[in-house]
This record gives sequence, C-alpha cells and structure tokens, in this order.
Amino acid sequence: MLLSRYMHLHKGKGTRAGSVLDRSAYILLSRIRMQGPMSIGQLGDAFGLDASTLNRQTAAAKRAGLVERIPDPDGGMARKFRITAEGERRLDEERTGIVASLDRIMADWPERDITAFADYLQRFNAGIEQIHGMPWPRPEPAEHPV
Repeated sequence: MLLSRYMHLHKGKGTRAGSVLDRSAYILLSRIRMQGPMSIGQLGDAFGLDASTLNRQTAAAKRAGLVERIPDPDGGMARKFRITAEGERRLDEERTGIVASLDRIMADWPERDITAFADYLQRFNAGIEQIHGMPWPRPEPAEHPV
C-alpha cells in the first residue's frame, strides 16, 4: 500500500503529482495494451471487479478518448475496448513519470539493489496473482520494471 500511496509518488487520491492518468485508468490501459481488445466480462475476470465498476471506468476512459469500443475482432457477440492512440500516448507519458519518480527515490541505491528490488517485487506480484488465479501478460523486463 505504501508503494502506491507514498507522497513522493502521489499527490493524493490515487494520482501521481504531474499525472496524466488516474490509477484505475493506468491499470485498465496497461492491461488492454498487453492483452489486446477486451470485453467488460474479460476485464472483470482479469481484475476481479464487477461489471458496474468496470462500466464506470471504461465509460470515463472512453469519454477521455483513451479507449474505443469495437466489434469483437474474433467474431464474438460482446463489443470490446481497444486503447486509442491518445490512450497509448498518455499511458507512455504516465509510465515515464512513474519511472522518473522511482528513479528519484532510488537515486542513491546501487544497481544491484534496484535489480533485487525489482525481482522481489515481480516475484511478490506473481505470488499474489497465483493465489488468486489471475495472472496477466507482462511486458519484457525493462531496465526498471514498474
């Protein structure tokens, strides 16, 4: 909890100082980017959230021009949400800001400590996902994974 709420990363209410996305939009867009277009049902299964919560989140993201509704590319009945170019741009901008905040916090850490921290955090997250049966696709490891 402290990792996501610490004052060096956030100004409050789930938004980082200088943020271009709130936390729920960041998570939603990140998942859609990694997995491709997703329906409300798929998002619900992925996040363990109810349809009403996801309808609010996707409606806000759609109003902001971050996602668009499209017919299922696989021919299914449910419409899916796809990230827009604006959503991609803002997700990249937000990720850059998060990485910059983490770089400031860990500025005096030796590289081996940063690598160990990232490895332990990834292992911790994978353990939570395994317990809940909700793993999700990950990007290739970056220099400083977020």
